[in-house]
Amino acid sequence: MLQAGQSAPAFTLPDADMESFDFASARGKNVVLFFYPKDDTPGCTLEAAEFSDHEDEFKSHHCLVVGISRDDCFTHADFRDKHGLSVRLLSDTECEVCRLYGVWQAREVNGVKKMGIVRSTFVIDDKGILRHALYGVNPRGHAAEVLDLVKQLDRQRADADRERQSCHAELPSIGPGRESH
Repeated sequence: MLQAGQSAPAFTLPDADMESFDFASARGKNVVLFFYPKDDTPGCTLEAAEFSDHEDEFKSHHCLVVGISRDDCFTHADFRDKHGLSVRLLSDTECEVCRLYGVWQAREVNGVKKMGIVRSTFVIDDKGILRHALYGVNPRGHAAEVLDLVKQLDRQRADADRERQSCHAELPSIGPGRESH
């Protein structure tokens, strides 16, 4: 399983409109990746709807929200349209990205072990570093919890920017007759 501090694995997947999403294109923004088991099931619908409801707030903190499941692009489009979802939904039918992020795991359902997606969310900073890896999350209220994590990340980045600026302001300037080497 992935942990905070690691580089987020790169990937490219199709979305509900069959357009390719390249994770590298999100560099420079914070990213929330939420993995969910199946379109149009109660918990997954709740989670995707809550992320969609908060999407403007995520955007105001320079954050892109992306959902990933094994459903195909057509199922994603139907799911998005049926529930008025605004977050981008990516299709990982071959389970490659699910495996990269460690969310494809054995689960026991009614006494039978089978493989499936463990509902998980990853908060990734603007440099592509995992800041939070949350496995086995509860969908109710999860989007608001993740938004709080993104706000903290945004504050930390703003504080670091201010500190860098103040350090540069304190550097002595080069006066007339002096040269920089």
